[in-house]
Amino acid sequence: MQTQHADIRVIAANEYQRVRWKNGLGWTREIVRFPDNDAWIWRLSIAEIERDAAFSRFPGVDRELVLLSGNGLCLRFESGEVRELLPPHASIRFEGQAGVTGELIDGPTTDFNLMWRRDAVDAQLWHRPMVGAMVVFIDPGETWAVHMLSGHAGFDGRDDGVHLQAGDTALLQARDIRRRCVLEGAGEALLIRLRSRT
Repeated sequence: MQTQHADIRVIAANEYQRVRWKNGLGWTREIVRFPDNDAWIWRLSIAEIERDAAFSRFPGVDRELVLLSGNGLCLRFESGEVRELLPPHASIRFEGQAGVTGELIDGPTTDFNLMWRRDAVDAQLWHRPMVGAMVVFIDPGETWAVHMLSGHAGFDGRDDGVHLQAGDTALLQARDIRRRCVLEGAGEALLIRLRSRT
């Protein structure tokens, strides 16, 4: 299949929008939502958890949390299940309509928050080391996101100075044909693939 370079948008960490949780009990830094309105079908953000609090409920939405910083978070589900997010960078996937309370283990945490409407989007998240080059192929109907946990990275074939530092996020998209993106750098990153179900 023919491939071309991907469309790339970099969102610097200082561009994230700090907004209240849906239930008003905490704050999150919204990285991006698509589409950019209250009817989004997927959303990336960083939750700032400073005290024990119930999570907002999102019917029809699935979620995945990744611990970014702090000593950990205990999630207590109304079903009785208890799960822990522990360093370094543990993750948990759960249904957004579930009743969940987050309890801090030892001080505040920040947590990467991927949310998607399960009837519209299939989402996958991977935690990967970056040593040298990494190739990502993006098919039509997909968006890939790269969130740098540490280190730095640039894009092969780009001479416009676009690069990622720790905390930044890049969105990679294809339009009508398969696209290719070569990411070069060192550190650790979260890779997220968002694929339309339609």
